[in-house]
Amino acid sequence: MSGSPITLAEVEFFNANGWLLTRPFTPEETARIVTWVSEVQNWQEDKTNSSWFQYFEMTDDGPKICRSENFIPFHEGLRDLLTKSVLTATADLLLGEASVLYKEKINYKLPGGAGYSPHQDAPAYPFVNNHVSCMIAVDDSLLQNGCLEVVSARHQDLLPMDERGCIRNDVVEGFDWQPVEVRAGEVLWFHSLAPHRSGPNNSSHPRRAIYPTYNSLSQGNLRDAYYAEKLRMFQESANDSGRTRVSLIGDFEGRPV
Repeated sequence: MSGSPITLAEVEFFNANGWLLTRPFTPEETARIVTWVSEVQNWQEDKTNSSWFQYFEMTDDGPKICRSENFIPFHEGLRDLLTKSVLTATADLLLGEASVLYKEKINYKLPGGAGYSPHQDAPAYPFVNNHVSCMIAVDDSLLQNGCLEVVSARHQDLLPMDERGCIRNDVVEGFDWQPVEVRAGEVLWFHSLAPHRSGPNNSSHPRRAIYPTYNSLSQGNLRDAYYAEKLRMFQESANDSGRTRVSLIGDFEGRPV
């Protein structure tokens, strides 16, 4: 993959606001990413829990896939994209030191798919305290299909949470939420403490996106430990929330199948 790391001015913007929109990929590279994500989207669910994870939600049109995880061991193109490209160079600059991939997911948000409650990512990330994520838009992410909304310059501390691990309603209501539309091939970076949310997909167009998270290499290569811990917690604790469970916090608003 081509593309150049971000500039000093962009690093400063990220440090001040907690998010940054970049455009690292050519149309040809974006087309390859679309193909790769479509391949993973069509993988069959693995009931043995020994490989990739596929999650589903119920929509008014029936069950639909909502997330894939742990796929880079099984897809060379996406593995190289997330570990050997301009993305890792950008993560290095935003973290201020060498980075390593902590986890990866694809959120599909197909027509009728649910959104995500206001939250910060940090409470869902055990073992590390210095990490950054990005959203690689596979399809255009627009207001109509549930683009991300962010709050600028509120990424210094962990905010008060409700019982689901999401930002408490009284805090949410005091924020200025800014929708960020992201075109296919663009990348929206955000700090793990940056408040964000997204609405449902009320359009007829999908809003697929890849979300890699990177942590500082000085804290260790913890990807395997993260997925082992997530699997353990899912197996040991019941899901009585009435929502599809996809995370270690309850931010996803999708209905279970």
